[in-house]
Amino acid sequence: MEAAADLAAQDSVGSPFGATSTAAEVLAGHDLTGRRVLVTGGYSGIGLPLVRALVEAGAEVLAPARRPEQAAETLAGLPRVIVGALDLADQASITTYVDGLVAAGGHIDVVVGNAGVMACPEARVGPGWERQLATNHLGHFALVNRLWPLLAGGARVVSVSSLGHHHSPMRWDDPAFDRGYDKWAAYGQSKTANILFAAHLDRHGREHGVRAWSLHPGAILTSLGRHLTEDDLDAVLVRDASGEPVMPDFKTPEQGAATAAWAATSPLLEDRGGAYLEDCEVGPLVTEDGLLASGVKPHALDPEEAARLWAWSAEQTGVDALAG
Repeated sequence: MEAAADLAAQDSVGSPFGATSTAAEVLAGHDLTGRRVLVTGGYSGIGLPLVRALVEAGAEVLAPARRPEQAAETLAGLPRVIVGALDLADQASITTYVDGLVAAGGHIDVVVGNAGVMACPEARVGPGWERQLATNHLGHFALVNRLWPLLAGGARVVSVSSLGHHHSPMRWDDPAFDRGYDKWAAYGQSKTANILFAAHLDRHGREHGVRAWSLHPGAILTSLGRHLTEDDLDAVLVRDASGEPVMPDFKTPEQGAATAAWAATSPLLEDRGGAYLEDCEVGPLVTEDGLLASGVKPHALDPEEAARLWAWSAEQTGVDALAG
């Protein structure tokens, strides 16, 4: 039986921001001078306006990238941005990148796990992992765990998930889709994993000063959807009671970056650790079947599922900062 989700963690906190707020508006008035923030995928999509807003607020930003030359070109001119080479689908790349940071020393105040892939063609990486779970979850899992010496003592971890988690819980009978690939179920599983990861990390990391949240950034037209066809888009539209598609209110990338900026800085979230956020607010718990317009499904907040995923991910990647 599914364990009860932490319903209190999903209560609204009365945020002054909303769906149309931008990252720059969220960070206005915040002085992040001396703070160091790591943002994966910080040179495209919602990552780019997030990095810009963080820099404008005074932060130093680490921007690891699978295409570091392109990242350096895109981020050129922004002060206090340090680009590095990192492929989240390659565990050796993660180890190399983090080893360099740990050797250099210094604290990291915030990690935003923003990079990811969506509904891509079937592909295997590492020891046969399905690409979306490997990149979106296992890559960030290993990154945060290996960064632990630079996080312990006071840090926030922000896991960028998606409403797409409605598509699928963890598929423990076949997490690699060896018995038939479904790109939307695979995407949904990876986004569920992002939420479970944040919930477990916050539950067990807070005694070390590490807090975590997950979020849905909203519907945004970015390169994340580069693999999608018209049939794909039709298949994932939310539908009303009569079966007609409900077109989403698309956000700009600047608006899409706002909830991550809020999660990284808002004092209102101190007693909502592990919560799932959307539109710069704590998202509601929803229990209806199918793809809904908002909210978090119970399967993504189940503490037993979160613990199971953490243990499995530690076994897969060979790293576990919370062990012992």
